[in-house]
Amino acid sequence: MTDLFDLSGKTALVTGGSRGLGLQIAKAFGEHGADVIVASRKLDACEAAAREIERLGRRALAYACHMGHWPQIDGLVAAAYSAFGKVDILVNNAGMSPTTPASSDVTEELFDKVLALNFKGPFRLSALIGPRMAAAGGGSIINVSSVGSLIPNAQFGPYAGAKAALNAITAAHAAEFGPNVRVNAILPGSFRTDIAKDWPKEKELKLQAAIPRYGEPREIVTTALYLASDHSSYTTGAMIRVDGGRRA
Repeated sequence: MTDLFDLSGKTALVTGGSRGLGLQIAKAFGEHGADVIVASRKLDACEAAAREIERLGRRALAYACHMGHWPQIDGLVAAAYSAFGKVDILVNNAGMSPTTPASSDVTEELFDKVLALNFKGPFRLSALIGPRMAAAGGGSIINVSSVGSLIPNAQFGPYAGAKAALNAITAAHAAEFGPNVRVNAILPGSFRTDIAKDWPKEKELKLQAAIPRYGEPREIVTTALYLASDHSSYTTGAMIRVDGGRRA
């Protein structure tokens, strides 16, 4: 059977690609033929992820970058184009979601960090790569947002606000970089990745959703593959919820 999501000949850049959903997406891209640039703060973790992709027979580049710092983002873009000459798929996945029991307890430093990593960084990276994609004839930008941007939890106020801003810029960039560059957002719920090991066991039991369980990584990877592939040629500016029908 022909590979439905064939990404052969394409180059993907995945931020936060060394663990969690980012790693699963990066590996899936490699499995479907793409070369992959893995970016996150820790170089050793990026290198480990890159080796996994190389074992699939693909080229991979590990690059340490803090997505909240624009000068480092400029370096990431320069390294990506120097190594591969292009970026066909960009996944803005890096983020942080610290709990904030009371808004009055949130420090300016923490607020700025949450906003920088979840919104400021993806904005800058898309702003640099989107026009290059357009000039090259097309591409796909996938912003990993959160269902929390639509159903905010009081303990994640700054995070929910930052992801809501990411949703807004998804639509704005779809208009700016279109028609050949597609810009979409995936809004995940809770997924059973390595990060979930640190969550309280009772959290899953209390999920208020039509499908009351954590998602498995494969259940979001297919959405990323769809948006990365040519099969989503008429999908842009979309906010796709992959959350099991969360209600709260």
